[in-house]
Amino acid sequence: MANFVLIYSGGSMPESKIEQAAVLQAWGAWYGKLGSAVVDGGDPFTPKTKRIARDGTVSDGPVGTLASGYSILKADSLGAAVEMAKSCPVLHGGGQISVYETFKAI
Repeated sequence: MANFVLIYSGGSMPESKIEQAAVLQAWGAWYGKLGSAVVDGGDPFTPKTKRIARDGTVSDGPVGTLASGYSILKADSLGAAVEMAKSCPVLHGGGQISVYETFKAI
Protein backbone atom coordinates (compact mmCIF):
# COMPACT_ATOMS: atom_id res chain seq x y z
CA MET A 1 0.00 0.00 0.00
CA ALA A 2 1.19 3.48 -0.83
CA ASN A 3 -0.11 6.96 -0.17
CA PHE A 4 -1.49 9.05 -3.03
CA VAL A 5 -1.96 12.80 -2.95
CA LEU A 6 -4.99 14.11 -4.80
CA ILE A 7 -4.44 17.72 -5.88
CA TYR A 8 -7.63 19.51 -6.82
CA SER A 9 -7.65 22.30 -9.40
CA GLY A 10 -10.61 24.51 -10.17
CA GLY A 11 -14.14 23.83 -9.11
CA SER A 12 -16.42 26.10 -7.18
CA MET A 13 -18.78 26.13 -4.24
CA PRO A 14 -22.41 27.00 -5.00
CA GLU A 15 -23.72 30.28 -3.64
CA SER A 16 -26.91 29.11 -1.92
CA LYS A 17 -26.71 27.63 1.59
CA ILE A 18 -28.86 24.67 0.53
CA GLU A 19 -26.55 23.81 -2.40
CA GLN A 20 -23.48 24.28 -0.18
CA ALA A 21 -24.93 21.87 2.36
CA ALA A 22 -25.51 19.32 -0.42
CA VAL A 23 -21.88 19.64 -1.54
CA LEU A 24 -20.59 19.17 2.01
CA GLN A 25 -22.87 16.15 2.40
CA ALA A 26 -21.44 14.70 -0.84
CA TRP A 27 -17.89 15.11 0.51
CA GLY A 28 -18.89 13.40 3.76
CA ALA A 29 -20.46 10.52 1.84
CA TRP A 30 -17.36 10.16 -0.37
CA TYR A 31 -15.03 10.08 2.64
CA GLY A 32 -17.38 7.59 4.32
CA LYS A 33 -17.31 5.33 1.26
CA LEU A 34 -13.51 5.42 1.20
CA GLY A 35 -13.29 4.60 4.91
CA SER A 36 -9.79 3.73 6.14
CA ALA A 37 -8.28 4.60 2.73
CA VAL A 38 -8.50 8.28 3.80
CA VAL A 39 -5.14 9.16 5.35
CA ASP A 40 -5.84 12.92 5.41
CA GLY A 41 -9.11 14.38 4.16
CA GLY A 42 -7.22 17.57 3.35
CA ASP A 43 -8.46 21.12 3.10
CA PRO A 44 -9.23 23.66 0.42
CA PHE A 45 -6.54 26.20 -0.47
CA THR A 46 -6.90 29.95 -0.65
CA PRO A 47 -5.80 31.51 -3.96
CA LYS A 48 -2.91 33.25 -2.16
CA THR A 49 0.25 31.56 -3.36
CA LYS A 50 3.93 32.29 -3.97
CA ARG A 51 6.45 30.49 -6.11
CA ILE A 52 10.14 30.39 -5.37
CA ALA A 53 12.66 30.12 -8.20
CA ARG A 54 15.93 28.27 -8.03
CA ASP A 55 17.77 31.57 -7.52
CA GLY A 56 15.54 32.41 -4.53
CA THR A 57 13.38 34.93 -6.40
CA VAL A 58 9.86 34.99 -4.97
CA SER A 59 6.86 35.77 -7.22
CA ASP A 60 3.10 35.78 -6.86
CA GLY A 61 1.18 32.83 -8.25
CA PRO A 62 1.66 29.07 -8.49
CA VAL A 63 4.02 26.94 -10.50
CA GLY A 64 1.59 25.75 -13.15
CA THR A 65 -2.15 25.57 -12.50
CA LEU A 66 -3.56 27.00 -9.28
CA ALA A 67 -4.48 24.17 -6.92
CA SER A 68 -7.70 24.47 -4.93
CA GLY A 69 -7.13 21.73 -2.32
CA TYR A 70 -5.88 18.25 -1.56
CA SER A 71 -6.60 14.87 0.04
CA ILE A 72 -4.31 11.93 0.81
CA LEU A 73 -5.51 8.37 0.23
CA LYS A 74 -3.96 4.95 0.77
CA ALA A 75 -4.33 2.48 -2.11
CA ASP A 76 -2.75 -0.64 -3.60
CA SER A 77 -1.82 1.10 -6.86
CA LEU A 78 -2.06 4.31 -8.84
CA GLY A 79 -4.94 2.77 -10.79
CA ALA A 80 -6.82 2.00 -7.56
CA ALA A 81 -6.28 5.57 -6.33
CA VAL A 82 -7.56 6.93 -9.64
CA GLU A 83 -10.69 4.78 -9.34
CA MET A 84 -11.32 6.22 -5.86
CA ALA A 85 -10.74 9.75 -7.13
CA LYS A 86 -13.23 9.36 -9.99
CA SER A 87 -16.15 9.72 -7.56
CA CYS A 88 -14.72 12.77 -5.76
CA PRO A 89 -17.28 15.59 -5.40
CA VAL A 90 -14.80 18.19 -6.68
CA LEU A 91 -15.44 16.84 -10.18
CA HIS A 92 -19.14 17.73 -9.91
CA GLY A 93 -18.18 21.35 -9.19
CA GLY A 94 -16.14 21.65 -12.39
CA GLY A 95 -12.77 20.77 -10.83
CA GLN A 96 -10.05 18.40 -11.95
CA ILE A 97 -7.80 16.05 -10.00
CA SER A 98 -4.13 15.15 -10.34
CA VAL A 99 -3.15 11.96 -8.51
CA TYR A 100 0.46 11.61 -7.30
CA GLU A 101 1.98 8.52 -5.71
CA THR A 102 4.30 9.24 -2.79
CA PHE A 103 7.27 7.16 -1.69
CA LYS A 104 9.56 7.03 1.31
CA ALA A 105 12.82 8.72 0.37
CA ILE A 106 14.79 7.06 3.16
